[in-house]
Amino acid sequence: MIKMNKVLGNKGVKLALLLMAAMLVVAGCSSNGGSKKGSDVSIEDRYTVDPETPAWQLDKKSETTELTWYVNADWWNTDFGKDVVTKKIKEDLNIDIKFITGDDTKLNTFFAGGDMPDLLTIFDSNSPVVQKAATWALPLNDLAEKYDPYFNKVAAADTLNWFQLKDGKTYGYPNYSNTQADYDSGNIPAKTAFVIRKDVYEALGSPSFGTPEEFKNVMNQIKTQFPEMIPFGFNSIGEGTGSLGDVLQDFIGVPLETEDGKFYNRNLDEDYLTWLKTLNAVYRDGAISDDSFADDGTGFEEKVKSGKYATMLLDGTPQQGGNLQIFMSANPGKEYIAIDGPQSTVGHQPTLNQSGITGWMISYITKDCKDPAKAIQIFTYLLSEEGQKLMNYGIEGETYKANSDGTVELLPEVKDLQLNNADKFKKDYRMGEFMFFGHDRHKALSKDAFPESIKQMQEWGQGKLKPHFILENINPDQGTAEARGLTAINTTWNTTMVSMIRAKDDAAFDSTLADYKAFLDKNSWDKIVEIRSGKMQANKEKLGIK
Repeated sequence: MIKMNKVLGNKGVKLALLLMAAMLVVAGCSSNGGSKKGSDVSIEDRYTVDPETPAWQLDKKSETTELTWYVNADWWNTDFGKDVVTKKIKEDLNIDIKFITGDDTKLNTFFAGGDMPDLLTIFDSNSPVVQKAATWALPLNDLAEKYDPYFNKVAAADTLNWFQLKDGKTYGYPNYSNTQADYDSGNIPAKTAFVIRKDVYEALGSPSFGTPEEFKNVMNQIKTQFPEMIPFGFNSIGEGTGSLGDVLQDFIGVPLETEDGKFYNRNLDEDYLTWLKTLNAVYRDGAISDDSFADDGTGFEEKVKSGKYATMLLDGTPQQGGNLQIFMSANPGKEYIAIDGPQSTVGHQPTLNQSGITGWMISYITKDCKDPAKAIQIFTYLLSEEGQKLMNYGIEGETYKANSDGTVELLPEVKDLQLNNADKFKKDYRMGEFMFFGHDRHKALSKDAFPESIKQMQEWGQGKLKPHFILENINPDQGTAEARGLTAINTTWNTTMVSMIRAKDDAAFDSTLADYKAFLDKNSWDKIVEIRSGKMQANKEKLGIK
């Protein structure tokens, strides 16, 4: 999914705010008595619940329900009811949603005594806000039983169990929560690829990039033969160090754990360090631009649109699909294609990651919700086959047709707009963008779920995915000394990795790495590893992994 560095600001500020949130969640909710403004709304005159029928189909409430929905991301599109997708949601559910957006600072104002929204969506599953959800949100189990038991037919039991709090209840539900069964189905496409412009690849004679020596040689050839291009590009540096951090580690198959099942520091894996040293050599040869380390997401995207990079290690291919499609449509025969790229020097196979069971956007119904019956109906509607088809493909007969084999395909005029006018497609249809409770498996219903620009990349990734469930939510609890130490370590690793790639010589590379190792020792790394290992074991027990 999309990297969150575009949403989250300075790490230190973020940590301070979230620590404050931990107190405000409790103080704010207790100050208003855990307000249950709408949690006891009667539906006696509206409908009788039926486990076999979604409540939104039964609800006879005549007036339009107006709800506020806070999304903790400044970039979220706040329009509702103007495009095909949200207009249909508005019509079917008889609702009007006012979206509010912001960052962690704004999120905290709600818990400091401000008016809580009816629904709330956040992205950090480790935050105190999530851990304290029982103090400010309504349990989905209870809402389903009281207002919409059909919810339990469309929600994944494994996902509900994963988000269960100590009281045995589940308060939030994510999008893109993939279970082991989803991975086993083969319906989840890879989102990572090493790509090269087709015209460059053919001009060079379809070379291999597999070994460090091959990689360096081809980068030098690109620099010589295509001086107007940047030989090698990568996602913007930020949280997780962009695609050169854990994404590259997954690409070359760095192990997820030690042989005895403990946490493994993948940043210090020798195979990975060999490739970082290779990137350093490529940088010193002038085949990696200094601008690539400074570019934000927008700067990177502009270069993708214009085909400025000859090759890229690309994470989030669906998110870059529109930009890749813009270049592909304007430059036939020069489109980006996925190839094997860098490979493990010790024989490991790729273990590409995709969205895990934690998912991404986690949505809640607050205790201040004016109409929790209508709110849980939204969850059920969007999680259902009907809602999933709407979010991905629009309306049957208007934007897509259904085939006899159960697949769907966009109508020609809609497909044409997707291919040739991506901006208008997003504005008028919003398919694939309004993604609350979206799920990868529904993308498998159609060849039109993704733009043409990334289909070959997804085909390349088949068989290379491996769930990283055991590494989810294993960081030390926020507010602890170990959490503070880990924040400092992560920040230091970001600058260390960049400094190693940009090192002036091997000695500088080794010295920077040694400084990082010393920094680990000074910041309770052994204790952090112990905590992470313990939480990994708990994850295995929760998932039944032996």
